[in-house]
Amino acid sequence: MAKNPYTLLGVKKDATKAEIKKAYRTLAKKLHPDTNNNDPKVAERFKEVTAAYSLLSNDDMRKQYDTGQVDASGQQQNPFAGGGNPFGGGGPQTGFGGFGGFGQRSRRGGGQDDMADLFSSLFGMNMGGMQGGMERPPMRPQKGADVRYKMQLPLLTALEGGTKSLQGGLKVKLPAGVKDGQVLRLRGKGRPGVNGGPAGDAKIEITIKPHKNLRREGDDLHLDLPITLSEAAKGAKVDIPMPQGTVKLTIPPGTNSGKRFRLSGKGAAKGDLYVTTRIKLTDAELAALPTMAKDWPDMGGADIRNGLL
Repeated sequence: MAKNPYTLLGVKKDATKAEIKKAYRTLAKKLHPDTNNNDPKVAERFKEVTAAYSLLSNDDMRKQYDTGQVDASGQQQNPFAGGGNPFGGGGPQTGFGGFGGFGQRSRRGGGQDDMADLFSSLFGMNMGGMQGGMERPPMRPQKGADVRYKMQLPLLTALEGGTKSLQGGLKVKLPAGVKDGQVLRLRGKGRPGVNGGPAGDAKIEITIKPHKNLRREGDDLHLDLPITLSEAAKGAKVDIPMPQGTVKLTIPPGTNSGKRFRLSGKGAAKGDLYVTTRIKLTDAELAALPTMAKDWPDMGGADIRNGLL
């Protein structure tokens, strides 16, 4: 005995046609044999929900079912228990009996055409001419599935760009300045197509490993630059080996730790480079400090700690 079509589709009895169609689309995608390795149990449920949608998507058949004129399989209820069919013989076959009535339903206002359109949109299947049971017609060419990868890059490598290899020998050309979270697409490097369709794509999601002295904010770069005490006191010209090429920075005499310099256009893309000085004493400076400090005036350190807490 066929199951209640509303229960099979998981909709209420007063569901709209749009709600019924949406419920069927969801179930059909989930239960289609091609996506379930032709599991016979799943295939049977697929037939049941398709039969339920076949009945409920036809206004006339749905009305007959709701009023008890036909049963859940679409067969006319026989009011003459025990034999006397007023039509003679087996009676008119108005139902669909699983899948066998798509052609008959088309004469009642839609049916086959509606199902053909729905299956074409879901699976690319041509359902034309189906009679007497569900057949799997030849499928049109379909694009293969996309393949996803994750690639982690050092910040300097991301700024430089270049070519990197993935598993299977797949090579990825990295544009200079590739960003964290960016997805690169390699067309035609995914799964093979079906029935002569094109191959899918390879999609590579980029993540950037932090650098100890350099960070990126948008297209701007921020660099903590160590300088010696001598360079801070006397001034200096410093070469900074950035990925895009060497950058020259002039440090004026008397530069303190934490001083920030802006170098226009020296960041990533068209961004800027911000350099913050960090005084770091060399071993020679540390050794010479006690002697040097004897000649320094005792200014005390209270002033520089004002407002500490």
